Amino acid sequence: RQTMIDIKPTHKPITNFYAELAQYEHLGETHEGAVRLAFGTLLQHYARQDELTLVCEKSLRTPQNTTIFVDGMLIDNEFGLPRGYWEAKDLHDNLPAEIDKKFAVGYPTDNILFQTPKRAILYQNGEKVLDVDISDRDALVQVLHAFLNYEHTDIANWYRAVAEFKGKVPTLGKELAGLISNEAETNALFQEAFTEFYRQCQEAINPNLAKAAVEEMLVQHILTEQIFTSVFDNRDFTRRNIIAREIEKVVDALVSQKWNRAEFLKSLKPFYAAIERASTTFIDFSQKQHFINTVYEQFFQGFSVKVADTHGIVYTPQPIVDFIVKSVSHVLKTEFNRTLSDSGVNIIDPFVGTGNFIVRLMQELDRTALTAKYSEELHCNEVLLLPYYIASMNIEHEFYVATQQYRPYDKICLVDTFDVTDARQVTMFAPDNTRRVETQKQSPMFIIIGNPPYNAKQTDENDNNKNRKYPELDRQVKETYVQDSALTNKTGLYDPYVKAIFWALKRVGLEGIVAFVTNNNFITGQSFDGMRKHLAQDFDTLYLFDMGGNIRKGQPGPSNVFGIQVGVSINIFVKTANARASRIFYNDETAEMPKDETFDFLKTREHVGNVKWQQLQPDARYTWITEGLRAEFGTFIPMGTKQAKATKGDVSGVIFHRYSNGVKTNRDAWAINFNSDSLATNVQRMMETYNAEMFRWQALANKSGENVDSFVTDDKRQISWSRDLKVKLKRGRIAEYDEAKLRTTLYRPFTKSHLYFDRYLIDVISLFPSFFPIPQTEAENQVICVSAIGSSQPFQALMADVIPNTALLQTAQCFPFYIYDEDGTNRRENVTDWALSAFRAHYGDARITKWDIFHYCYGVLHHPEYRGRYQADLKRDLPRLPFAPNFWEFVKAGERLAHLHLHYEELPVDGTLRLIETPGAPLDWRVSQMKFSKDKTQLRYNDFLTLDGIPVEVFDYRLGSRSALEWVVNQYRVKPDKGSGIMNDPNCVSDAESIVRLLRQVVRLSVETVGIVSGLGELWVAG
Repeated sequence: RQTMIDIKPTHKPITNFYAELAQYEHLGETHEGAVRLAFGTLLQHYARQDELTLVCEKSLRTPQNTTIFVDGMLIDNEFGLPRGYWEAKDLHDNLPAEIDKKFAVGYPTDNILFQTPKRAILYQNGEKVLDVDISDRDALVQVLHAFLNYEHTDIANWYRAVAEFKGKVPTLGKELAGLISNEAETNALFQEAFTEFYRQCQEAINPNLAKAAVEEMLVQHILTEQIFTSVFDNRDFTRRNIIAREIEKVVDALVSQKWNRAEFLKSLKPFYAAIERASTTFIDFSQKQHFINTVYEQFFQGFSVKVADTHGIVYTPQPIVDFIVKSVSHVLKTEFNRTLSDSGVNIIDPFVGTGNFIVRLMQELDRTALTAKYSEELHCNEVLLLPYYIASMNIEHEFYVATQQYRPYDKICLVDTFDVTDARQVTMFAPDNTRRVETQKQSPMFIIIGNPPYNAKQTDENDNNKNRKYPELDRQVKETYVQDSALTNKTGLYDPYVKAIFWALKRVGLEGIVAFVTNNNFITGQSFDGMRKHLAQDFDTLYLFDMGGNIRKGQPGPSNVFGIQVGVSINIFVKTANARASRIFYNDETAEMPKDETFDFLKTREHVGNVKWQQLQPDARYTWITEGLRAEFGTFIPMGTKQAKATKGDVSGVIFHRYSNGVKTNRDAWAINFNSDSLATNVQRMMETYNAEMFRWQALANKSGENVDSFVTDDKRQISWSRDLKVKLKRGRIAEYDEAKLRTTLYRPFTKSHLYFDRYLIDVISLFPSFFPIPQTEAENQVICVSAIGSSQPFQALMADVIPNTALLQTAQCFPFYIYDEDGTNRRENVTDWALSAFRAHYGDARITKWDIFHYCYGVLHHPEYRGRYQADLKRDLPRLPFAPNFWEFVKAGERLAHLHLHYEELPVDGTLRLIETPGAPLDWRVSQMKFSKDKTQLRYNDFLTLDGIPVEVFDYRLGSRSALEWVVNQYRVKPDKGSGIMNDPNCVSDAESIVRLLRQVVRLSVETVGIVSGLGELWVAG
């Protein structure tokens, strides 16, 4: 925690408070609603200094099961702990009498401040500690100090416990994992119990579940079981809960020899006690839920990062839960004339997490219907152990609070929702759990609600942490969403959240509601066109509340409601028996709002019925957001199409026959380096590891019983795995080093590097064995690289005469002039004969050659009017080119741009830059990391040298998010790879001044590029 909040009578917020009160009094506005804002603003200002938030007009459910409304509650930002309460009254109120009324209905008596514009009374620990006249500045400061700096003993102990035990819990987890591993070899009773437990887990959760993951489940249970039983005051939990009961059998076997559970956990006793005491400071059970969720999330993310990553564990903020539940209730009434409480409205949260959605649904039900719903029609699933525990207790406790009766909740299943299909008939963990799953399968679902995981794929194959495959569900997604997508890259369509939507669509039957908060990329993503087609066909009303927050698309980070990288949307899909065209309603009012403002918006609107919607009109290609698209773009000549690319022989209707992504190694640190000797060393070292692992795998007598992911070494310092490389290993392919495969790559704009051009080291080699098969082809071939469909950056184009990396221009698509056989022979032109005839016919000029068309394309692609007018089209289509009125002007411009961009290393250096030496510093040409001055007129090269006088127009030549010069500054730095430890150093020993020279050349080419582009003539469609 921070030090005491500093408050002085002379502070500007204090002065502003009195000024506001004077203004209200002058206007005759002295009632509570008018004057409390001034004091609330004052509290909020000082609360932020101690990482507290003032939540205004907070509703709380008391232990007496009544609801109270406090004007403000101070909450600790990290754990949601209550730090104080505030009640405002106006000048005419009898403050002591009002206080008595509040306490009589259950208002808290610990650190609650009652205030009028003239008086403040503060209660702490049930006693009145201050009663002061706050028209006096010193008295106001005194009461603010006492209120804001107060810390309940249990909360203070909690902070101390967190600080003390933060590192101890993971350490104990590792010790416990080691113990389990040892007992698995020496303890026969434990071996038998664990083997059976492991079998049950594989059947119920994941057939490919590794033993290490099951061992981790035991660790989680042992370390956290006491937290649940103490915080929820449920001492019989491990005896009564069907899953905990099964795990306790294994734990009993674990302790059957010499291990002492209580002794092992002795050091955590103060931590457990602090959690229990801190949880007693809450008067509202929903606060306790938030607290335990946060404790769990922090523990889980720290101890089980891989599992958290695989399942996309992010828990849903309460305002989103409230909005979704109320929206479902509203739609149920308006579309079906039914209520959540009605019999037959079965509800399931298939990814229940810690139970927030089910708990909130229970609060929405009529009390008279709760028992029947709880027993028969409220279902949920969870695949991870700890959230399953928390959800069970959260839901059971909510039922107890509502009815004052304890009843076990037997509609929660520990199971992977995607496995609950008619085709899968296996034991689901324990007999009681199996019975629950079978009952759920027989129940028709009307409402499906929740927060599915969203995590398209693991980013590092060394983690051995890939998402599970579901053959039947994956097949169904492939035959619908994937098959009907026009794009080549369809990885995102196998994201778990997409599968969840598909599964939910099938599960609700002929009528129902699906209400999910998910990744929002399906709304606009290019590869989701097939999914959008089916959603519009399968649901007749879709509400899409787009909350933005996609960091990769440049949306502000604070706007993300989950604090994650991808955008988020609330989606309410309605399926009725009505035969009507689908209606798609969209709102993105909060897309760039800070998170708190988004939550306020949701609270104010309450449900979809109070939101102002824009009705979308999809186009023929299932694009929902069509703003900015230009109809004439479709009439232009495409540079290339998937259909033409797949056609053998002559093609028509396109400029280029073939095109391809740039190469994608999936292991850049190993396969690419500024230094060719370092690259050769790295490649050979990794190949040695690969071959050793391959031979070890081939030597296995029984490969069917082994999982290659867990078999191979995951040491990132020795090898970088990928799915494709593991396939080669399983096939027994040997990797052999060949120096002839050391090639040059254009890694980023104006950043050349060395590449090992080999199918072992490069996962996606694309068509480049046909574009630049041998080094000699680099002297004659050229490729126009353009940013790919769906790029989040502005459209860009760059010429290359070496192998481009796919990330050169955000998944660059590359159009070569020549294509070859893979041995470098059989050169042929890639510009089509059809295009040559079309251009000659249109311009009536037989002099036009294919090279002229190639350069014409490059010129048009740089035209500012083309890029601006068709920016939306260029995000969903490869470029299409119009016939400009002056063909030769664009040919000449394209040829000049191509020469600049291909031969930039041969340009004379820019003479306007001045080299400023630091007095007294030794001569030094080495770069570590360069840095611009704030006004970007200077570049600090190193401690010895600064480049001064950078022309402002240099920054007008941009390639995506950076100018050409900024790309070079960003890339030419000494960069160690975190996983492998490999160092990539751009400094050249044989040419010490090469980087300074490159910088001056890029300044020249940038200025000249801007000049050429600004001189381009009119671009319009002729004829």
